[in-house]
Amino acid sequence: MAIDCTSAPTPAVALFRSLGDPTRLAIVRRLAAGEARVVDLTGELGMAQSTVSKHLACLRDCGLVDYRVEGRQSFYGLTRPELLDLLRSAELLLAATGAAVALCPVYGASAEARA
Repeated sequence: MAIDCTSAPTPAVALFRSLGDPTRLAIVRRLAAGEARVVDLTGELGMAQSTVSKHLACLRDCGLVDYRVEGRQSFYGLTRPELLDLLRSAELLLAATGAAVALCPVYGASAEARA
């Protein structure tokens, strides 16, 4: 698939921004292992219920996660198997580039320290 660099990348930017938040990425990684309830996510990720719920709402708005109701419980899961492919590809890319991304002066760890 070719990437069109001439048109506005708004959908791609929105996708990567949704995954660019550490909390949302942690939730997505956890859901890659299988469905979970909010209470499961809060316990496993060590985050407040309000934080998890806020980020799940964002991921739902992006169409990346959804939930199913079973009795009085809601089970969240990934909506698209392609998201797992994207995460695997990102891990391979990070392994191939080594520390280059982390050392990037614009987006890496040194940029976070300056902010």
